[in-house]
Amino acid sequence: MDLPTGRLARIFCRSLHRGNSEMRLIAASLLVLLTAGAACAGGPPEVVSARAVLATDAVHPGQAAKLAVLARIEPGYHINAHKPSLDYLIPTRVAFDTTSILKVEKVVYPRGKSIKFDFLDSPIAVYEGEIGVGSVLQVSTSARPGAYTLRGKFMYQACNDHACLPPVSVPFEAAIRVAPPSVPLKPANTGIFRTLHFK
Repeated sequence: MDLPTGRLARIFCRSLHRGNSEMRLIAASLLVLLTAGAACAGGPPEVVSARAVLATDAVHPGQAAKLAVLARIEPGYHINAHKPSLDYLIPTRVAFDTTSILKVEKVVYPRGKSIKFDFLDSPIAVYEGEIGVGSVLQVSTSARPGAYTLRGKFMYQACNDHACLPPVSVPFEAAIRVAPPSVPLKPANTGIFRTLHFK
């Protein structure tokens, strides 16, 4: 007899939460079924979109610049916080492609919101709606004035109240303009950076 996807998700999460090895084996099998179901339905929907912006209109060679990765999560879904409440939950992460000119040296994630779901016995830390991830971009002292592109990916696993989708990643790019040291920099995206933490 087929079980509804929502019931499978609840069994899966409760089984993992119990910590029993037999239950974990059952839960792993259920996860395969859930993932296969999503694939048969044409793949998981695009739940998160991401983009990256600077705190200034340009950067100087040798500068440590503030950068924000902004993610929008579709209504009805949540993603796990960077520091999940349970060890089997997949954390949200941001990764950057390093180049000889641009290198991200620090990433600061927001604190998750504690929410109680029917399929778990206790609240877990998640992200919903729109979130911002602060980071510090180090520009090489050898950078020449001009346009550069910083690429990265936002990695997450999305869930709703009934089931979890397979873990995926969404790419993003940031347009970086390196200006000569003699050119003053202007603040940009002040409303965004006012709400972010970099420590």
